[in-house]
Amino acid sequence: MNRTLYTLLFHLGLPLVALRLYLRARKAPAYGQRIGERFACKLPTMRQGGIWVHAVSVGESIAAAPMVRALLKAYPGLPITLTCMTPTGSERIRALFADEPRVQHCYLPYDLPWAAGRFLDHVQPKLGIIMETELWPNHIHQCARRGIPVALANARLSERSARGYGRFAKLTRPMLAEMSLIAVQTETEARRFRDLGARPECVQVTGSIKFDLKIDEHLQARARALREQWGADQRPLWIAASTHEGEDALILQAHRQLLQVHADALLILVPRHPERFDGVHALCAEQFATVRRSAGTSVDARTQVLLGDTMGELLFLYALADIAFVGGSLVATGGHNPLEPAALALPVLMGPHVFNFLEISAMLRDAGALQQVDDADGLAEAVRRLIELPQDAQRMGEAGRAVMRANQGALQRLLEELGNLLHKR
Repeated sequence: MNRTLYTLLFHLGLPLVALRLYLRARKAPAYGQRIGERFACKLPTMRQGGIWVHAVSVGESIAAAPMVRALLKAYPGLPITLTCMTPTGSERIRALFADEPRVQHCYLPYDLPWAAGRFLDHVQPKLGIIMETELWPNHIHQCARRGIPVALANARLSERSARGYGRFAKLTRPMLAEMSLIAVQTETEARRFRDLGARPECVQVTGSIKFDLKIDEHLQARARALREQWGADQRPLWIAASTHEGEDALILQAHRQLLQVHADALLILVPRHPERFDGVHALCAEQFATVRRSAGTSVDARTQVLLGDTMGELLFLYALADIAFVGGSLVATGGHNPLEPAALALPVLMGPHVFNFLEISAMLRDAGALQQVDDADGLAEAVRRLIELPQDAQRMGEAGRAVMRANQGALQRLLEELGNLLHKR
């Protein structure tokens, strides 16, 4: 498949795109709003000539935030246009940069040549930065036509994804060849990008900027104060974060087993997607005394589950806990970022499916900071062991924080490469 055929198929698939938006809007009404932006129509008024950063959803937006702040500091005269594809990502961007007038935001239009071109003509960026591996052939080609350098930042590419891109070599190779910088997390990923057609001189190993996560110095003190307010400072408290469909029931099964041994244990359950909050709450309330974080109701001695159904609080909810399970890993989603709890010196548990963070999870596992479990029984046993052996939990947490410190510096290396592209303009 080449780009012409890809574009034709995309146009033919637009009715399916519309149907998908409609179906998603039934569960999450925000998907039915600002549809014009997805076709580069009714775009907000924007300052031109700055830097365009694309972060597909919530996780990428959070990962991009330190880079965006560093760019704002390094280039005080340039606006930054921050795009995403999901309402939750949009909400997170607006919350992160509510006080920064130089950050402007809209949805990224679909990858159609005319929509991509209209967006770029509206924004006229000096540089485009795409977070991780959100590769859109027409957007990249329209940038190349206008002489706009495009960088792939914090890039990751699993073996499975590389095989998928490789099956469409006539589409992938020209696209990668048009990119000016591919800043990858590991040498393994650098090789995969080069094998797929990226120009070798454009592929640079900078590491993962997720290691450069900065924790608010007051965060853990606020968390300790809330636990004391709940009267839960002596209770075993564990968190299962960023869980997916089919995973919540397994988490609750593990918690039920844990309560048989530690009757005062408290679970914080944080589903990944807000449209699932009500369904997961119903699942929890059927079995446990459950409190919703969004309700503002205080946790008391009878509470067994706190549902984390708010946005933008994940780090704070992690800070409340003694032990962290990172979701998307008991089901075949590929897992989410284990560095957030590691930065807080929490022992980290994950399921067997960690291919989204394969190298990072391996680093944490080899350092003794992360333990993988196979199922609900294994999860219950691991949480129980860490409750009963606090010295092991502390050792795991310290190992995770040490891995974080040892691998920091990727953000500065990335900024230097991005600066080189800007200075060539």
